[in-house]
Amino acid sequence: MAEQDTNVEELMTSPVETVSPDAIIAEAARILDEKGIGSLIVGEGRLEGIVTEMDIVAAVGQERDPSTPVSELMSDPVVTARPTETLKIAAERMGHNGVKKLPVVENGKAIGIITTTDLALYLPNYQVKMAKQAETDLVDGEWE
Repeated sequence: MAEQDTNVEELMTSPVETVSPDAIIAEAARILDEKGIGSLIVGEGRLEGIVTEMDIVAAVGQERDPSTPVSELMSDPVVTARPTETLKIAAERMGHNGVKKLPVVENGKAIGIITTTDLALYLPNYQVKMAKQAETDLVDGEWE
């Protein structure tokens, strides 16, 4: 099977880390830090949203109260993939929607997650075109 025909389920990280919509920003930040991850699925049963480290950084920059529930920060609706979709489809979906994290969903529940980092490490010769995101303070690109 060619790399681009590999299914998402073969590369996804599973299980995913989840939080309740009532979890507070401070708790979400602690989990992200302790686990060394970049996002949390909101909703411990059914996928309700996603909160990323960038959402947390933005909240801190806006001087939001650390006891604010993550439901006020999370992205919803969430761009997702199915486990049987190909990596190419997942990569194109990320690029077209300007997202870096793609929960893998089955029957409404997040069963895994795939990220642009996963794709970059797995598909070093496969170009993924990302949508331009207006970031006024970035001149030469984003470096992580």
